[in-house]
Amino acid sequence: MRWDDFRASENVEDRRGEGGGGGGFPGGGMGGLGIGTIVVVLLISWVTGINPAILLGGAQQMTGGGQQREQRVDPETQARRGEAPTDRAGQFASKILGNTEDVWNEILPNQTGRPYKPTTMVLYQGGTRSGCGMAQAAMGPFYCPLDKKVYIDLGFFKEMQTKFGVKGDFAYAYVIAHEVGHHVQDVLGILGKVQSRQQNASSKTEANQLSVRVELMADCLAGVWAKNSNDRWNALDQNDIKEALNAASAIGDDKLQEKSQGYAVPDSFTHGSSEQRMRWFMTGYKSGQTKSCDTFRASRG
Repeated sequence: MRWDDFRASENVEDRRGEGGGGGGFPGGGMGGLGIGTIVVVLLISWVTGINPAILLGGAQQMTGGGQQREQRVDPETQARRGEAPTDRAGQFASKILGNTEDVWNEILPNQTGRPYKPTTMVLYQGGTRSGCGMAQAAMGPFYCPLDKKVYIDLGFFKEMQTKFGVKGDFAYAYVIAHEVGHHVQDVLGILGKVQSRQQNASSKTEANQLSVRVELMADCLAGVWAKNSNDRWNALDQNDIKEALNAASAIGDDKLQEKSQGYAVPDSFTHGSSEQRMRWFMTGYKSGQTKSCDTFRASRG
């Protein structure tokens, strides 16, 4: 993926260095992850009333636990907030975010009649505060609808490579685009409607099915971004698409459950199977149209 010529976003908060743990980018010379527990996710859900499957993006299932470290803020890091990242990993994230802004600023009004207001991306190491509670690296990248921000510890990309064999710039760009897809859903008013439906769901299975539809839509919207970006900047090749599909496959609920417990339980899926995630990304990529991502009206997920 040729991303160096993309415009860097100004909507990046670089909080790295405030907390313990590592960040990183394969080949970037930074350390690994190291803190958190999924209990934090459940606590955030309980406090905010937001279903954790909607609150968190598709990638958080991939990460493991670790040891929590003391969070601290040093004056140099605090003064760096608002400045553009200068390291390779930070520049990558900033430029991918900037490219999503350039694409969605153009196509969302044209395709839906809704103006696009960009999200802010928070880069952190180990842990930081979010509008939805404490963000921790073990939760993986996520979108918080309460403060309209995407949170990501860039060490997650290292985790993708070492734990799941998923690598490549476009695989990492897909993760960011997926979280931005949740923001697009928020802009369109979809997240709030789904949350209301989940609260009135007759069963946990029904609530999970709604969550799957939300996540598959975000995968599809990532595909829509990729198609429109490539049409304008011609930055992708077929190997890049394979990288994204490898990432989508690796975080399918079926593969994750089979790896962790030896078998899959479809009724407990919250993000969709590998086949579903790949199929919906390609649906968005082939069409380039936001309307093609209506997973709620689709005959199958």
